[in-house]
Amino acid sequence: MLESDFLAIPDLAFNVQLLTCDPPYVASRLSFDCTPRGEFLGLRIDGRRISFAENVFYEFRNGKIATVWSVIDKAGIEAQL
Repeated sequence: MLESDFLAIPDLAFNVQLLTCDPPYVASRLSFDCTPRGEFLGLRIDGRRISFAENVFYEFRNGKIATVWSVIDKAGIEAQL
């Protein structure tokens, strides 16, 4: 999954703004400032720089990520286009 993300967004960097843990869960607020190629989240970005936030929650089982829930600020991205 991450390989395809980096192909679509060559300057992708995960900037952790907030990180908290309550086992077996880890939650994080990530910020991004990047230039996706082509389409991203169904939006034609075509190499324009966008900034957005993602709230993501991970559930761990047996030392591995078992489930991921993610909410991305798509309206914030749309407002930049």
